[in-house]
Amino acid sequence: MMASAESKAKAEAVAQQLGNFEKTEEDLAKEIQRLRRRNVVQLEQVKQLHNWLEGKRRSRQCCRVVGESRTGKTIGCNAYRLRHKPIQETGKPPIVPVVYIEPPQDCGSIDLFRAIIEYLKYKVQSREKVRELRSRAMKVLERCQVETLIIDEADRLKPKTFADVRDIFDKRNISVVLVGTDRLDNVIKRDEQVHNRFRACYRFGKLTGTEFEQVVKIWERDILRLPIPSNLHAKNMLKILGQATGGYIGLLDMILRETAVRALEKGLGKINLETLKEVAEEYS
Repeated sequence: MMASAESKAKAEAVAQQLGNFEKTEEDLAKEIQRLRRRNVVQLEQVKQLHNWLEGKRRSRQCCRVVGESRTGKTIGCNAYRLRHKPIQETGKPPIVPVVYIEPPQDCGSIDLFRAIIEYLKYKVQSREKVRELRSRAMKVLERCQVETLIIDEADRLKPKTFADVRDIFDKRNISVVLVGTDRLDNVIKRDEQVHNRFRACYRFGKLTGTEFEQVVKIWERDILRLPIPSNLHAKNMLKILGQATGGYIGLLDMILRETAVRALEKGLGKINLETLKEVAEEYS
């Protein structure tokens, strides 16, 4: 006979209270490794960013994406790149619609062109001069039919390097996207020509209220995926997360992943209030 709804609910309650049987060290290691992997999550604010970037790609317009650290700019822009997968046909150069680079500190023209060429899987000779690298970069951008170039941490570019960024837009009709904090705004406003080209701006903000609660639910369901529901959207849990993260999605991701790992190491099947407090205090 099938168990009644009442007895089934009681059994589930007992199972949740007792938790799962202890995992082996191998199982535990696999779960922890899974929690350390980067994931792309379809958040509403990310969808809005992608739609905005699509408009700039189609119209071949330059723009910038600005927001404080840990608001999710990098995740959003990288996810946009992943949605435009390269196309490779035998005997032909790859078609790469979107290029995404993170320049080094104090990035000069050589570093910029080297990053572009290497991203597109072409070799760079150490002895090549800036003029040669500039010419090669322009050629491979054309050969690979690049439509959008995303430069993350763009405030790392040296002032003179922005002239080369302008040339990429002017000479190759590529939508160049500069990504950074408010520091980026201060940098580009020093050069009127740069500022005029990158006036269009998408601002990434912090999560608040219902939006924050919704993201916490998504993270528990799609990222953590622990054996037992942690009910992280409960008021006491949300209060701790809100205070510890300040609404920054990057911090939320770090805290929840670390708390989930610590809970598993303790033999728990879910995140409890004590473990969440323990980790959150370390980020205060």
